[in-house]
Amino acid sequence: MSDSIAQAIASVTGRIRAAEAAAGRAAGSVRLLAVSKTFPASAVAEAYAAGQRAFGENYVQELQGKAAELAALDIEWHFIGPLQSNKTRIVAETAHWVHSIERLKIAQRLSEQRPSSLPPLQVCIQLNVSGEQSKSGCQPHEARELAHAVAALPGLQLRGLMCIPEATDNAETLAAQFALLSGVRDELQQDGLKLDTVSMGMSSDMAQAIAAGSTMVRVGTAIFGARHYPQ
Repeated sequence: MSDSIAQAIASVTGRIRAAEAAAGRAAGSVRLLAVSKTFPASAVAEAYAAGQRAFGENYVQELQGKAAELAALDIEWHFIGPLQSNKTRIVAETAHWVHSIERLKIAQRLSEQRPSSLPPLQVCIQLNVSGEQSKSGCQPHEARELAHAVAALPGLQLRGLMCIPEATDNAETLAAQFALLSGVRDELQQDGLKLDTVSMGMSSDMAQAIAAGSTMVRVGTAIFGARHYPQ
């Protein structure tokens, strides 16, 4: 299994480099976040052995368990799922990054609960770029007020924006949703916020996301295989 995960990481990295080149961007300008949700700590350890250091988790208990089991490894843990206010303490104490800030209350709790012995929690604001009610994220018109409020919190460092676009093969739809996020990022930068992270693109739409300015792609299936969710 090690070989297959190592080979998959090499293949995905090759796809990222090709997409960077096609978009006229510098090699290495896009980071790979390996999304390890539902996969065991042993799979994370195998990806780590292949050189991967940043891993994304969607579920608080799963993040907590894997971080404890793999505490000897210098893994950068990213929490990328919806976050309830009663679960913020674990994330504040465990994660290095949170991509899914969608309301100020969650950001305030993370800031308050971030241990002073740790550096600020690196965070992104999640935008709902598709308008789907089932999707998490703040509305694009709310992003400016939220971003400035989050940027002022002492326990956090606002790094950028994240989105999960509509699940579609329609290239024009995807391009419009990715462009919406990039446009909001540009407005916030004009406000003086120093944002260097655009977290968008997954296994299926990675190349388009990179063409639209993504700096971090979140890839799970193409590295670890199909997920098996408990019934």
